[in-house]
Amino acid sequence: MSTTVKIYVPRDSAALALGADETAAAVLAEAKKRNIAIELVRNSSRGLFWLEPLVEVTTKQGRVAYGPVQAEDVAGLFDVGFHNGGAHKLGLGLTEEIAYLKNQERLTFARMGITDPVSLEDYQAHEGYAGLRKALEIKPTDVVQQVLDSGLRGRGGAAFPAGIKWKTVAAAQADQKYVVCNADEGDSGTFSDRMTMEGDPYMLIEGMTIAAMATGATRGYIYVRSEYPHAIANLNEAIVRATKAGFLGDNVLGSGRAFHLEVRKGAGSYVCGEETAMLESIEGKRGIVRAKPPIPALQGLFGKPTVINNVITYASVPIILARGAAFYANYGMGRSKGTLPIQLAGNIKHGGLVEKAFGVTLRELVFTYGGGTASGRPVKAIQVGGPLGAYVPEQHWDLPMDYEGWTAVGATVGHGGIVVHDDTSDMRKLARYAMEFCAIESCGKCTPCRIGSTRGVEVIDRLAEADRQGKPEVKAQQVKLLRDLCDTMVNGSLCAMGGMTPFPVLSALNHYPQDFGLSNPDKKAA
Repeated sequence: MSTTVKIYVPRDSAALALGADETAAAVLAEAKKRNIAIELVRNSSRGLFWLEPLVEVTTKQGRVAYGPVQAEDVAGLFDVGFHNGGAHKLGLGLTEEIAYLKNQERLTFARMGITDPVSLEDYQAHEGYAGLRKALEIKPTDVVQQVLDSGLRGRGGAAFPAGIKWKTVAAAQADQKYVVCNADEGDSGTFSDRMTMEGDPYMLIEGMTIAAMATGATRGYIYVRSEYPHAIANLNEAIVRATKAGFLGDNVLGSGRAFHLEVRKGAGSYVCGEETAMLESIEGKRGIVRAKPPIPALQGLFGKPTVINNVITYASVPIILARGAAFYANYGMGRSKGTLPIQLAGNIKHGGLVEKAFGVTLRELVFTYGGGTASGRPVKAIQVGGPLGAYVPEQHWDLPMDYEGWTAVGATVGHGGIVVHDDTSDMRKLARYAMEFCAIESCGKCTPCRIGSTRGVEVIDRLAEADRQGKPEVKAQQVKLLRDLCDTMVNGSLCAMGGMTPFPVLSALNHYPQDFGLSNPDKKAA
């Protein structure tokens, strides 16, 4: 009697870009040709992107991995009996024993790559909705207290305590409250939000539902960038299934409380990653920043109290409720509690996602997990926190990652995106790019950002020209002007768009002065 073999091929967009659909089709065709009974599961990526498409097979010993598997490799895999765990040059052994995975602390990403992303049965079989059930058993104030006690801070970059936002909205008096998810993941080198929405959408939905139950909100919106079609499709399908099963709708799990959720697609504006610009966009207006106060927790979407967090913040909530605040707070260091999904990108050998407790170092991430540069050349600079994040020099690569420690040296954790540059990178050109990016993406509402970024490009160009012409006095003048301009942008901009653009510029200037033609740099702190 033959048994059906379960084979997994990811449906994550990174895997699709590398040929996962073609690989899946080849697996089905080859199995049919050989009369082998298989069940093909389109799971999500585990985040080992250099091994995609990563094909897994269930065996008596556990799931065995092969990768990267292209369509033309499939026949050879069947020849050696890979569907029974047979040895092959693409074989990686037991998936859970791969060092890159084994040495992580996967709390938020525990189901990633294991389940069918839109299967409610799979989700619930792996602790899904345990957090919401727990939340409905206790008082809303106790739910908020659990989030406060866990130490969870906003994972979108601002690192504001999530529980304080929730407590503020819960205490506000209003006839309507909202829960909004900022899924406009626009930073270079970041993809943890996309992976969550594509690979475990119910986790985000559950986190937002818990927020609604805790604060009295009855409607929610997930604001997703238009460049994420697979994420949008999975979210919409998951919302339909969750509503049909009673996890959303007029009577959430028979609690008598309502929560309705829908996806709103952004139109491609980077500044809509700023919470108030996002609210304007959801309301159908041009995405420009609002002045604060009032804060969105009191007057947010349509002028009503609104909880706003990013994808990973909401996705961290279910496990906090399911296992307790103390369990989550036991990870991390100092005031940086829990884990952070860190994304390795740029010039790196093993790009992908690493979830680690706060306290890990850049050196461990880039060299132990990332394997150094893809080019094989020395690492020169590591930008952390997206296009507005600082460039971190080697002297800080051994500093434990936490919000306060990194702020003290002029760096930002941000959304956890890490972009690696080797020794061929020109830091002056990268600094110019930061200013140019701001000039293009600025909403234009405030002068320091709108005009400052344009002037910044001009000043850096004049600095380069003075270097080419051998005019040290002009260089010194332009450096002073650039620092003054950055100071104005940091302290005068209405939001982080203009306020953080100087971070990569000043860090490049301070730590890599030779790229600006400066032999005796001004070491003044950024």
